[in-house]
Amino acid sequence: MLDWRTSASLETLKLRAWMLAEVRQFFAEREVLEVETPLLDTSTVTDVHIQSFEIGAETNSLRQALFLQTSPEYAMKRMLSADSGAIYQICKAFRHEERTQQHNPEFTLLEWYQPGYSMQALMDEVEALIQCLLKTKVLPRFSYGQLFQTHLGLDPHSITLDELKSRSAGLLEVVGNNLDATDYLQLLLSQKIEPQLPPHFFVYDYPSAQAALAVVENDSEGNAVAKRFELYCGGMELANGYFELTDAAEQRQRFERDQNRRRALGSPEIPVDEMLLAALDSGLPNCAGVALGLDRLLMVLAGKSDIGEVLSFPSS
Repeated sequence: MLDWRTSASLETLKLRAWMLAEVRQFFAEREVLEVETPLLDTSTVTDVHIQSFEIGAETNSLRQALFLQTSPEYAMKRMLSADSGAIYQICKAFRHEERTQQHNPEFTLLEWYQPGYSMQALMDEVEALIQCLLKTKVLPRFSYGQLFQTHLGLDPHSITLDELKSRSAGLLEVVGNNLDATDYLQLLLSQKIEPQLPPHFFVYDYPSAQAALAVVENDSEGNAVAKRFELYCGGMELANGYFELTDAAEQRQRFERDQNRRRALGSPEIPVDEMLLAALDSGLPNCAGVALGLDRLLMVLAGKSDIGEVLSFPSS
């Protein structure tokens, strides 16, 4: 007999409604404009670690490939380039990954952008939102380099791939072919470092190879670092933020590097978002932006260990 009932309890559904109302009130008080952007587009992210759902050209009336968006980032940056000012969005997002305790292929995302903010200023605002919802105290902040130096005695900004392979032998539970330095570092972070950290914390200043759409600058020690941060709560990555790259030429080069990596891995190439590049070329204001997973935040609020317990109807 089919179980047609909601996966989340009524109590949890009410908690979700409260959370969404609190988020909207938080931004209303700060005069941040709520916006909407399309979930379907003709391009999507090129990041090799993110896979999109594609609707093939042969199966839709538009006769061109369409992608379900993994985040509203590109469209929101077009709004920012058109002088929208500070904006936020609560929307569905999609990633073509298997259902796990912490991930559902369809999920709810909160994303916002603050023109004129530094990375640290946006971290302050993220912390204010988390304190409002979770009633936490000040959240500790660790640089990526600091964590690796303290817990593993290595410098993630200078270590070579061969050195990483050697140091990782016997430490990692998951290994495989075609792993690059970023893969090894992220596995070491998740398996060997995160379990030793507090329940809620920020990590910032990632290796430049992990810049994605963030600015790369030298830190106080002369290391080229990506000006991005991640927030962890309850053993999960909850938010990912950038001091945003505004250089269209540099962004095109990063897209091309992604495509080269995709070809090397045998992954499908993704059409580059020319609309985003045109928007950057016209002038994206200096800003910081962040995406925060609301389903995972609700897991923390409700004390749930499986994302299916906070969704009405999770993927099978």
